[in-house]
Amino acid sequence: MKVTKLLALCGLASASLAFANTPTAPAAKADPAKGKVIAEQVCAACHSADGNSAVPANPVLAGQGADYLNKQLTEFKAGVRKNPIMNGMTAALSVDDMKNLSAYFAEQKPKAREAGDKTQMPLGKTIYTGGVAATRIPACMACHGPSGNGLPIQYPRVGGQHAGYLAAQLNLFRSGERGNSQVMTDIALKMTDAQIKAVSESLLGLTPPCACTLALLHGIAGVLLCGVKQRNFITLLLFYAPPLVFSPLVSF
Repeated sequence: MKVTKLLALCGLASASLAFANTPTAPAAKADPAKGKVIAEQVCAACHSADGNSAVPANPVLAGQGADYLNKQLTEFKAGVRKNPIMNGMTAALSVDDMKNLSAYFAEQKPKAREAGDKTQMPLGKTIYTGGVAATRIPACMACHGPSGNGLPIQYPRVGGQHAGYLAAQLNLFRSGERGNSQVMTDIALKMTDAQIKAVSESLLGLTPPCACTLALLHGIAGVLLCGVKQRNFITLLLFYAPPLVFSPLVSF
């Protein structure tokens, strides 16, 4: 009996070890072509088939980071982010559907747009590039970048986004109705109606190419002027910092 039990235990241990050493299947790669089919059938009515929404209340999805889009779709489906329309739309989408859809929209080219209310530009630029020290509002570009392209998984592309949509989201963060980003909730709570309107209107005309080109040229010039032996941190900082500060001014 003891021998039988010992053999059984050894067999169980061997099976467990074999299972532990079995390589897991790699996650399926997103398929933008399949995402396009879903976009045309499900999303086009509100966001347009290529993600360049013509309705200010509906966000532009073209060019948005795939990881960020997938995160938002997942949170709509789970009810973490509240929106009756989007909660309903994502209910029938599978995990792969959302990945494919996100990959498709990320590949689409956003259309260039002009700034909305140009009287809002001075205040909007000030907040975006430098924040508001008095009320501890950080510069928007610290997370969303000088050209408004954001960081794919965490911070969305805001350059060229509809002013109406941006203002609505900032207000939802401020009221607590949207709670899937504590960072944005904390920032929005410090913003006035006038500040929200100014930032939202100015971002509509933010054009990435100008900012990126300026930063690239300035950076190259810095390396050439510093020389190989003199590339210390302070020197490079003097050359690379200005594009981050001034390129948004060119973009607006």
